[in-house]
Amino acid sequence: MISMALSSVSLRDLALVQAVAREGSFNSAARAMYISPSGLSHQVQKVEQALGVPLFERGGRRVVPTATGQRLLGYIDDVLASAKHLEHAARGGDVAFGGELRLGVPSTLGPYLLPHFIEPFPQRFPGARLTISEGKPRGLLRRLHEGELDAVLAPPAATVTGLDAIPLFFEPYELMLHASHPLAGRTSVALNELDAAEATLMAESHGSGVSELGMAGSARPERIQDLSIESLATLVALRGGYTLVPILAHERLGSIPNVVLAAVEGARPGRHISLYWRSATPWREDLAGFGELLRALAEKIPGLAAVPL
Repeated sequence: MISMALSSVSLRDLALVQAVAREGSFNSAARAMYISPSGLSHQVQKVEQALGVPLFERGGRRVVPTATGQRLLGYIDDVLASAKHLEHAARGGDVAFGGELRLGVPSTLGPYLLPHFIEPFPQRFPGARLTISEGKPRGLLRRLHEGELDAVLAPPAATVTGLDAIPLFFEPYELMLHASHPLAGRTSVALNELDAAEATLMAESHGSGVSELGMAGSARPERIQDLSIESLATLVALRGGYTLVPILAHERLGSIPNVVLAAVEGARPGRHISLYWRSATPWREDLAGFGELLRALAEKIPGLAAVPL
């Protein structure tokens, strides 16, 4: 608990002490702070009495801090700086997201989606800063629930108490085949033409296997990899077979040697992406606006299917 004496000291009193240290003179500090010299001296003495130590040596041509005063002035600077940060944070209520959106994005989505909304974000939300954290969807949703993030882009998950979500878009997968694969020369391939045993797949999307995709056979457990998309593509390039990759990664993956891309014939597999936030957030309207921005961008990005409002 703060003592009664110290609790009577105001931020203005501390600012006066700071001014004396900065100016090296009570008279100069009084002019700078628009207060009489006697009034300033009284307030500085009040702070010294509350702290129980003298802060300045008086009597010379220049007022200088005592050894203890020099040390305590550092704490006074910290208190005043924190007060400024508090004020700025409170004023951030006039800016979307309180001035900063801490967004979590899966590492298999972020590098391919971010370039599309980094530029329009400040145009839609002037004054707000966007901070990005990448990771796995489950970990990102945990961090959101614990207050480390303000929102998360992720595939639909089991209902989490305290979180709300809005669906944004569907991102289909396309096939990436080794250049020597028998079907590599075609522009589109049906999944039932493929052997699941030849697949190397993302654990994030296919951790339970590929039985729902319609491929013949079953996937090898050791080939369901917890890797980035580029690393997944590199495995296919090195050991053959094929994989399913999100269509947003098409341009970047197209330059990898020894692999080719092909569309999936028929019902296309893919992933749905939603925007999650805490139910108690004060920025609900801002986050809904961010969701609208992403949904509008999805309508313009080839391959994506925006969820209707």
